[in-house]
Amino acid sequence: MSEITMRGVVYFDRQGKENTERTLEIAKARADELGIETILVATTTGRTGARAAEFFKGYNLVVVTHSTGFREPNEQELREENRAAIERAGAKILTCQHAFGGVGRAVRKKLGTYELEEIIAYTLRVLGEGMKVVCEIALMAADAGLVRTDEEVVAIAGTGRGADTAVALVPANAQTFFDMRILEILCKPRLQKRPLKPL
Repeated sequence: MSEITMRGVVYFDRQGKENTERTLEIAKARADELGIETILVATTTGRTGARAAEFFKGYNLVVVTHSTGFREPNEQELREENRAAIERAGAKILTCQHAFGGVGRAVRKKLGTYELEEIIAYTLRVLGEGMKVVCEIALMAADAGLVRTDEEVVAIAGTGRGADTAVALVPANAQTFFDMRILEILCKPRLQKRPLKPL
């Protein structure tokens, strides 16, 4: 029987953007140790994506944004100056429908009942918002053909703004969601005792 030696999981004492730099450092160090060249990072305004693009130059970096219209009709939250910085650094940008939202969210908003993908999202949130998002962006990137489903990637996300969660995982397509494998949790915040609010 073989054994893998790895560093322990880093637990932040609080959630949020103040953990961004450390999360990127942890993710890069482990990606290098594992020989992983593909990095996924979630971003809203693009600030985290632009910082990751600087940090992961030379990697296959995919920056995943909110879908257009996520908060307001026809609005894209990714700021143009951040889009330009991400593209200048050679990273790819993915904007598409959220894997755990979309039509199911429309049903909730209109009819007041939850659909399957939002139930999956709430289940993943018991590990933290970032854990839900790393799974979601891996599905979205796989469906867009930007990552392979037979290779390991490092996925980075956060709670609200910034980054506070990183994992090594093997992506899956949305239609084969249960084939996704989270191989290692690299860092995440310790969760506070509070109820989750719907998006």
